[in-house]
Amino acid sequence: MPGPEVAAELVPVPPAGELSTGVRDPRDLWPEHARKLYALLVCLYGKGDVLPPLAGAWIANQRSDNTRRAYARGFKVFEEFAREHGTHPMAVKFALADAFRLWLEQTPTWVRVKGGRRNEMMRTGKPYSDASRANALSAASSFFSYWDKVSDDGVKSPFDAVQRPVMDPDYSPTPGYTEEEWAKLVATARDHHRISAYRKRAYALLLMLYTLALRIDSLLNARVEDLDEDMGHRVLHLEKMKGGGRKKKPIPPVAWDALQVYLDGRTSGWLFCTSSGAQLDEPAVWRLCSALARRAGLPERGPHGIKGDSITHALSKPNARPDKVQAWADHKDSRTTQRYNKRRQRLDDSPGYGLGADLAGALAPDTD
Repeated sequence: MPGPEVAAELVPVPPAGELSTGVRDPRDLWPEHARKLYALLVCLYGKGDVLPPLAGAWIANQRSDNTRRAYARGFKVFEEFAREHGTHPMAVKFALADAFRLWLEQTPTWVRVKGGRRNEMMRTGKPYSDASRANALSAASSFFSYWDKVSDDGVKSPFDAVQRPVMDPDYSPTPGYTEEEWAKLVATARDHHRISAYRKRAYALLLMLYTLALRIDSLLNARVEDLDEDMGHRVLHLEKMKGGGRKKKPIPPVAWDALQVYLDGRTSGWLFCTSSGAQLDEPAVWRLCSALARRAGLPERGPHGIKGDSITHALSKPNARPDKVQAWADHKDSRTTQRYNKRRQRLDDSPGYGLGADLAGALAPDTD
């Protein structure tokens, strides 16, 4: 093993005055959403402002890609509001922070202009949903909390006393599909796309999401190299989107067969990719799910309700074990799993059905 003198010679030392030559920017190591937010804020505030590097470092500090994306999106809404009201985001006080809450409740959202120029947007959409408002407020609050942690002087968050939307954990606006409707949707994906490659990809993607109870972001971040075998099972190794770490998901035969047909011998790259090999993104999957639902005659929705359907249907099986469903769904808390069961039961067991049936019988014309 070389001594310290020899080892030092292996690392060339630049001459005096040239120490900055070839030095990499540590921001190059930031995740995608941190780099994108930093670039946007530099365009708005300049490189000399403290906001771009602080906000970028805050996003990079989040554990999961899903949290980084959600916080970056929410912070952009807050930054736009502060800028439109003539205040630097880092100079916002409680009065303006609370006004931001009211602004979120009333302001139309950005929507694409039909027939307009490319990427032309206008604020003509519905006001922000409860979930979107909660995300924007949480993102802004998290930014100030991070600033407080890394600051030598301490920072009081203006969002500490701002009320958040009341979120009912048992409510979901996303329409659920029955098992029969799911079979119809998957059959449509398998049989009704004119391009064979897209048909194979859609069929495999839906089966993987449904039979593995996966979040869409988790599946889209998987690679072919993550496929494996373990004790006779085909498995997929995945990064956990919440809290970090890895998990191993067994792949049922119907999903495995569809996946192998789609991969067609491919052994590397993104598990689900575009025709050029790039990573498939969520907007593309949203468009796919909506198009398939329309073709199948089902309510349109994106991919985020699929995991809820998987859990609901699994819990409805005879002799279903809630603890096993919880582990399969990657829920740390059993109450999270049971919420899906509650949603189904509140619809299926509504006393209104009995009242309606009795009333319909009383109102039926007398045929005697």
